[in-house]
Amino acid sequence: MNEQSSSGANSLTGTFLVSTPQMPDPRFEEHVIYICAHNDEGAMGVAINQPNRVFSLAEIFRGANLPIPVDELPPVYIGGPVELESAFILYLSDYVAEHRLDISDTVSLTRETRVLEDIALGRGPKNYLFILGYTGWGPGQLERELMENGWLSVPANDEIIFNSPDEFKWKAAAMHYGIDISTYEDVIGNA
Repeated sequence: MNEQSSSGANSLTGTFLVSTPQMPDPRFEEHVIYICAHNDEGAMGVAINQPNRVFSLAEIFRGANLPIPVDELPPVYIGGPVELESAFILYLSDYVAEHRLDISDTVSLTRETRVLEDIALGRGPKNYLFILGYTGWGPGQLERELMENGWLSVPANDEIIFNSPDEFKWKAAAMHYGIDISTYEDVIGNA
């Protein structure tokens, strides 16, 4: 059964959080987080620009006793510091998984192992990120961090998620909306 993401009037589901130069937590420096769910109980998202340099997706396939696809494989991403042993697949929704969270009309998230099997067999989503871990916030925590200018919230862009080089995603996510994130601290000010 698929789940629909929360999309209330104040929900940030389906948006990017771009860490600003004022981000107080060094673990999130130059991160782009794609918010997968946001409601009164908190928020959950995954970093889309933090490739893991330690092991590859080919090793994941080998470890699962699956064939390694012939197509070039994307890196394994670190979605955040929470539950690093948990694997997620963020993908364009032209592929349909039975158990998924529909984040937007075009992007879904799943933990279903059949999707990894389908990728290995060449019948899975063509555009996807394989992600370990996630970023989470308790009730009101994300809202406080936004008020402290640690994050900039902008509409998400599928092209940036799936087709931009990782090293450009941080600047591209903000620049897509006319914001130079590297000089963001010079223009926000405090009243």
